[in-house]
Formats: sequence, structure tokens, C-alpha cells
Amino acid sequence: MALPLLPGNSFNKNLGKEKFHKSQHWSYCNKVSMLVGEDKPGIGGEPLPGQKLKPKYSVFPRGVGCDAPSWVAFDKQLIDSMKPLRPYERFDTLQQFLEHDGHVLRFYGVWDDTESMFGDVREVVLHYFLADDTIEIKEVIPLNSGRDAVPLFLNRKKLPKYGPIGLYQPGTITDRTVLNVFGGLVGNKGRYILDNRKTGAVHQEFYKDCDLSIGSVINVWGRKIVLCDCDEFTKEYYRTKYGVKDFTPIPYKAPPPPKVERKFPPYHGFGSEEDSLCSCTGLLPKPPQKDFKKFMEKDRQGLESNLLRFLAQFITTDPIDKDRKFIVSYYLSDDTIQVFEPPQRNTGIIGGKFLERGRVKKPGQELYKAELSEYYTAKDLYVGAKVCFHGHVFLLVDADEYAFNYMEKHANEFPMANICVILDKLKAIGEPRSREIKQIFAAADPQHTTTIDYDEFRNLLLNISDRNLSEHEIMTLGRYYSLRDKNEMDTTYLLAVAQEQLKKNSFENFGQLLAMLVYNDRSKCGLLASDKCRTICKSFRLPVADDLLRAILAACEDCKEQVNYKKLVDGLNWRDHPIPVFQTILMPLQYEDEWRGEPPTLPVKKVQYLPLMVDLFGNEDS
Repeated sequence: MALPLLPGNSFNKNLGKEKFHKSQHWSYCNKVSMLVGEDKPGIGGEPLPGQKLKPKYSVFPRGVGCDAPSWVAFDKQLIDSMKPLRPYERFDTLQQFLEHDGHVLRFYGVWDDTESMFGDVREVVLHYFLADDTIEIKEVIPLNSGRDAVPLFLNRKKLPKYGPIGLYQPGTITDRTVLNVFGGLVGNKGRYILDNRKTGAVHQEFYKDCDLSIGSVINVWGRKIVLCDCDEFTKEYYRTKYGVKDFTPIPYKAPPPPKVERKFPPYHGFGSEEDSLCSCTGLLPKPPQKDFKKFMEKDRQGLESNLLRFLAQFITTDPIDKDRKFIVSYYLSDDTIQVFEPPQRNTGIIGGKFLERGRVKKPGQELYKAELSEYYTAKDLYVGAKVCFHGHVFLLVDADEYAFNYMEKHANEFPMANICVILDKLKAIGEPRSREIKQIFAAADPQHTTTIDYDEFRNLLLNISDRNLSEHEIMTLGRYYSLRDKNEMDTTYLLAVAQEQLKKNSFENFGQLLAMLVYNDRSKCGLLASDKCRTICKSFRLPVADDLLRAILAACEDCKEQVNYKKLVDGLNWRDHPIPVFQTILMPLQYEDEWRGEPPTLPVKKVQYLPLMVDLFGNEDS
């Protein structure tokens, strides 16, 4: 039923309106015309047909208006105005940080991804940071696996137990819920309190240290990782805090595949064996690598030649070849051997180089085989050894003084020059008849001088050991227990020969040599150890053969192997203290660089047998 037309009523809806403007829906942005006011009302602020306007403000409680998140509702609002008054909540994370900063638990685990296509078992390392309860996971990527080396499997963060979960809008998950109990959203007159009932709060459960243990399975956003082992710090942490005692690891690494034995073809005879082998180890043939470190250590340095020389003879019944002598030189820098035959008068044989320098194979080896041949080394050469060089059999009958000293200095590499090994060997042979052996040595010394000649000493040891001792071992014993009679060493003659060498080489740097010796004499007693004096002399490149220098130092040292260095330098000073010429008219010494197989400069003549008996059988009476 239509209403009657009363005075004041009208069908015109625009009567009484004061606003007739039209909202601006189009504008320019970066000089481009676009729609900017699709949510604006029509003429006079009224909605357009079918248009639903959104409320201007977000109002609380929920259910009225738009459910805008807190970060939108409180946008552009003052915080000194949103400070809640009560109840009071405190989140104290500083204490945990100060107590556990730098403390990290480390677990080793695996992720079994074999169910997916091309998946396999992957090893991971889990780090749990006790300072803030965050977790970081790294993947152990093996070599040549084809995977990208990503920095982290899981970035450091708190790990939820039940992930993956639904996505939340920003501001949904907050530390605390705030209620506006009085006032508007804008201005300083509002009142806010904390919601102690946590209305609408989203609670998430994260992994803690109590959830981690060997054998446990953790959910890393849908990936199941089994913890199999941990480090020592983690074990101690759980042992102290939770009383855990069992840390038996779970085997998670697959056994390595058996190594395929590489088979090389046999040596074909062209080039060296090492060169042929290098052509089989790679697509690009490379020359064999030499031991450069050994070369630098054992190459000749000043007077240190690193060259072992032996006197050798043929093992033959030919009367002509039986008297021939050879010098076998072994170079420690590259394990090469050179044989030289010194010329001898009235033999009908021209001396010279008998064997070119190179490595020598041991006899009795197959020529064409896949394995490398065995070569002679320094351990195979000693006095009394039989060696075969390319079909020629030699007997090593002597060595120079440098070879003896080098072997005794490096006794751990040369058992024939190791006095401890020789004594143990001799003790095992002669201990059952120790009394008899003592009586044999005592009978060889009827004058009770406690010394015997070296030849007789050698014969006694050969009989006692049933010839189980080599010639080099007997010589080592003789050198160790030898009697050094200083009267036999003409010190004046030795110094005269040394002065002659220094004079020929124009060496006059005696002042600095003496100053260096004084500097190293910390106690200022005028004495230095023999080895120290030799080292200083060699540092000055003293042009004196090493054998001669050793003999001079041995002649100048006292019972404690101390040398009066002032007298030594005065004796070598050919400028201020020359030795008369008539005192040097003697048999010239055999220099080290010109050794031709003659006996050493200072051969062993007398041997003290009593110290040997004491070292073998103790101080028991005969």
C-alpha cells in the first residue's frame, strides 16, 4: 500500500543532500592512466549499485568488521600509547645466552631418500645451539657425487616438531596477545592489557635439547632424519644434565666398496720401468717424479759429500782378476752406484770407470714383469757384503772414514753399524758361556793391559760367534771400544798438513773463526765440544778434508771430548804460527776426495775388551 503524499514528503531522493561531488576513480601514476579508486563510493558518498564498501577501521572484539591481523590493525599507531599495563610478562633470554653462548651440540645423522627417484642415503650434521635453542643442519656431500655444494641443508632457526604446517598471515604468530580495553586506536588515551588467556594465540612446539638423542628420528619439514652419533662435548653435556650413559653409535655409513686391483701390463723393455709404468697410470703420460726432497737433503753440501765409498774385489778364481781393486761409490741423493778401478802398476790393466753411474738392479729378478724391480740401496752395502753388479760379483772389503762415520751417525738406518743391535746379537750368542768367553779374552792379554790387538780381537769374535758376525759389525765393535792413544797421532804433523791446505786456498779468516768459537762458549771456559767445533769450522767453509779435520779435533780433545779452541785456531793459523817445513816431510795423507782404497788415516790398532765384557755380561767376576 503506497504512502499518501503528505506535506514535506517527496519522491526525489536528492532533497536535503549537500554533497553531490563524484569521487575520483582515475589518476596518473608514472604518467600512466590507471584505476586508483575502485573502492571509492559514487556521487555524494553513496555506494554504487552492487558495491560493498569495506569498513574504515578495524574494531574489536572479533566477529565485527574485518579480521585484520595485528600488524595491520595497529599500523601507524604510537607504541609509548599501546604499552600494556598488566598482567606483566617477562621473556628473559639473556641468562640463557650468557650461560650457553658458544655451546653447540653436534649430532651425526642420515636422511634416507631412497624412496624418491634417484634418491640415496645422505649424511648430515646437526648443530643445536644452546644459546637460543636453534638448529642448523649441514649436508656432508661426498666427492664426485654430482650434487651442488649448497651452503646449508637447513638454515639456523627454531625447528617445529610438526612441520610442514599451514601458512599463517604475518602477525598471526606473536609473543603475546594485547587487548584494547579503553579508547580508540589513535591517540594517547587508549588503555591496553595483556590477554592472560592467550585468546586466538597460535602455539607451536619446537625441538629442544631433551628431544635429541642417538637413535631418535626428527622431522625436518617432512624429511625424517635419524640421529646416529654425536661428538664428545655432546656426550658430556647429556651425561651431566640428563644422566645418559649409553652413547652406542648406530652404524650409518655403508661399507666402502672393495678396491679394484689395477693390473698393469708387463715391462716391454723400452726405456726405464718407471717411465713405462707412468704411461699406464693416466691418459696423458707424465715422466716419473724424482724424490726432490731427498735430493736436497742428501746432495753434496760443502764438505758433507753424502757419498759412501767401499773398497771391493772380484770374487773369482782368475789369478789376474783376483788382485784387481775397485772403488764402489754410492750416492745417497738418488741411490745411484758408480764403480771405478784405480790404475795399478805392472798389472797390465788400464784403470778407469768400470760402471757408469746409475741404479743397479739386484740379481735373480724377472726382466719382463708388471712390478717394479728391486734395486740396491744403502742398507745392502757394508764391509763383508757380496754384491752382483750386472753379472760381476764383488766383495766389499773396506770403506772410507766418512762411510763409517755416516753409518754410525745414522745407526737406525744401518743395522751393521748399530752398536746396540750388535751387542744384543752378540749377547744372545755368548751369554750361555759368558765365563768361558771372559777367560778367552783374558788369556789373549797375558800382560794384563786390558787391551788386545785388533786382528786378535777380530779372530776371537769370529770364533765366539761361529762366524755369525759380519766384518762390518766386528769393525763397528772395534771402533767403539778402540783405544785412542794420542801418542800415535802426530798432532804437529796433522796441523802442518792442514796449514798447507789452508795456505794453498788463501784462507786467513782466523780472527772471525776464533770470535765465533768464543761466542758459542757460553760458560767462557775456553773449551767447546768436538762436534760443535767441527760444525763451526764447516760453517766457515774451512778448506780442510773432513777426515783430516776429524783427526785434528780428536787429537786436540780431552777425556770429556772438549777442545781448547784457542789452541786449535793458533795451530791452524799458518800466517802467525807457521810450522817448519822439515816437520812436514812425511808420507802425505790420503784426502777424502782422492781415496783409492787405502786403509783409513787412523786405523784401529788396540781394543779395550773389558768394557765390552761389562756391556755384554755385567760386572760379575770371572
